Amino acid sequence: MANVLIFVNDNSTLYNFRRELLGRLVADSFDVTVALPAHERNQAFRDLGCTVIETPLSRFGTNPVAELATVARFVRIVRGARPDVVLTYTAKPNIYGGLAARLSRVPCIATVTGLGAAFQSESVIRRVSALLQKLAFRDAQRVFFQNADNLATFRRLGVVNEQADVLPGSGVNLKLHRLESYSPDADKTRFVTVARIRQDKGYDELFEAIRRTCSHRDDVEFHIVGWYEDDSYRDIVAEMQARYPVVFHQGVSQERVHELMAESHCLVHPSHHEGMANVILEASAAGIPSVASDIPGCREPVEDGVTGLLHPVRNVSALHDAISRFLEIGWTDRREMGLAARRKIEAEFDRESVVHRYVGEINRAVARGKQEAGV
Repeated sequence: MANVLIFVNDNSTLYNFRRELLGRLVADSFDVTVALPAHERNQAFRDLGCTVIETPLSRFGTNPVAELATVARFVRIVRGARPDVVLTYTAKPNIYGGLAARLSRVPCIATVTGLGAAFQSESVIRRVSALLQKLAFRDAQRVFFQNADNLATFRRLGVVNEQADVLPGSGVNLKLHRLESYSPDADKTRFVTVARIRQDKGYDELFEAIRRTCSHRDDVEFHIVGWYEDDSYRDIVAEMQARYPVVFHQGVSQERVHELMAESHCLVHPSHHEGMANVILEASAAGIPSVASDIPGCREPVEDGVTGLLHPVRNVSALHDAISRFLEIGWTDRREMGLAARRKIEAEFDRESVVHRYVGEINRAVARGKQEAGV
């Protein structure tokens, strides 16, 4: 029996997007251990048959002493679990887990789920992050990216080489995110945004576009689903709710998010950067068109004018124009956009195909490890 150790930065990284992979590995008789911060939903991984090691990890911490202690803790976890292969997701687990795997001479498969805000401009943090990831990925079995532009950026910076490849994001579970009946043609068009509340998710542009739209239309409603990662937006959200047809949903379940999408006519996702926008994949799977930033991670699932509308990023006027264009589309054409979105997801973003790629790579890593050990 082969052992797989997985490092992630929080519960949702596995629970929302990779439970199918865990289930497949357990079904294939792998001994699976997941290392992540404590969370009440971690029991779901135990229920699948995984071993859970709860370990603290600060997503945004930069204290050098604390971060070095985290690296040492990751090394102890690898050496204690004695895995045949290590999987890592997101920046810090990729760096610390990758370094721990290198020091322990264990094959590693990393996934870059997005470049993050640090890579949007030249900075010391960008240079340090690139250097650390280059060190972590040097001996990696495979480094998966979720879009080709992110891969090209890391190749240009010399972070990765021939071991890198592209996956269609995390894919989407087509059974869980089923095709829904398109919301009826009513007196209001309902838009929904599902994203953490922070600047780089495009909320400044979204709120100004809502103000402009509502200045001349009363047949719209905007739903926001998310949680605060920047508390400075609390007063702004309260103002938007008080003055405009904005409904804020906080702390809702994954099932309720799907329902809110299904009750809407269009997803709005004005994000500044993405690896692959899972929310677009899920909305598209439900048959909901999207208005989204024309950026890597959004343009792959959104075919402009066919499955939704794209607009230049960080551009309030362009976002407002895209919303206005969607409002001029008749219900029948909106529904066809949604059906085209579902067909695209079925053809290109089925999570089962992503799981198959991971399992194949894990099997190759295990075989490589055994060969190097002379087993």
